Amino acid sequence: MRHVLDLWRQDLGEVPDAVWEQTELRVLILADNGLTALPPGIGQLRGLTTLDLGHNALTEVPAELGRLTELSDCLYLHDNQLSRIPESLGNLTRLRYLNVGENSLTVLPEAIGAMSGLVELRAQHNRLTTLPDTIGRLRTLRELWLRGNVIESLPSSTGELGELRHLDLRENSLDDIPEPLAGLPRLRQIDLRGNRLRHVPDWLAQMPSLEKLDLRWNNVDPSLPVLGKLERQGCIVLT
Repeated sequence: MRHVLDLWRQDLGEVPDAVWEQTELRVLILADNGLTALPPGIGQLRGLTTLDLGHNALTEVPAELGRLTELSDCLYLHDNQLSRIPESLGNLTRLRYLNVGENSLTVLPEAIGAMSGLVELRAQHNRLTTLPDTIGRLRTLRELWLRGNVIESLPSSTGELGELRHLDLRENSLDDIPEPLAGLPRLRQIDLRGNRLRHVPDWLAQMPSLEKLDLRWNNVDPSLPVLGKLERQGCIVLT
């Protein structure tokens, strides 16, 4: 049986109907095909573990994506023209990697908190101002990439991301370093380049796993005592 269908960069324009009949598929790659629409037939491919829809021109994806409950590896929706993603993605509780970057999203759905298997979430280069309160339910999340949004704050539930190791908040609209980060015991790297920061809180020096703090392109005084303390503790501090 054929389990992988790679149609990367085939100039399809639209997906042939025959694809939706291949219910034995485990991996489907439709990236870089100029797709403007995805039919509900995608929901018939219940055995998929990886789906790549990146680098297209999709303005929406159907709710039927939520039927693909065997998705356990990767779902790529990046570099499209999405202004929303359906709440039904919350059904994808086994998915480990989700990339919705390079779209026009102003919010992530509350249902994203139900995607309990996520290890890595990429939502860079959208129009997000914050994250949903449910983000704290992602207890296995290790990497969160949010570069190039307009984020002004993070919800208090961010402090429940106990497995988070890497947080990219570069090029956002933060005036302060979000206080919920203080409770993250395994956070190693925080990228805060290109925000509006002036103040660096003392609690950063109490973070037990912090290895790198990037504060470049902010208006932060590099002589602040807390930064010196972090460096003495072995943290790389860039200002």
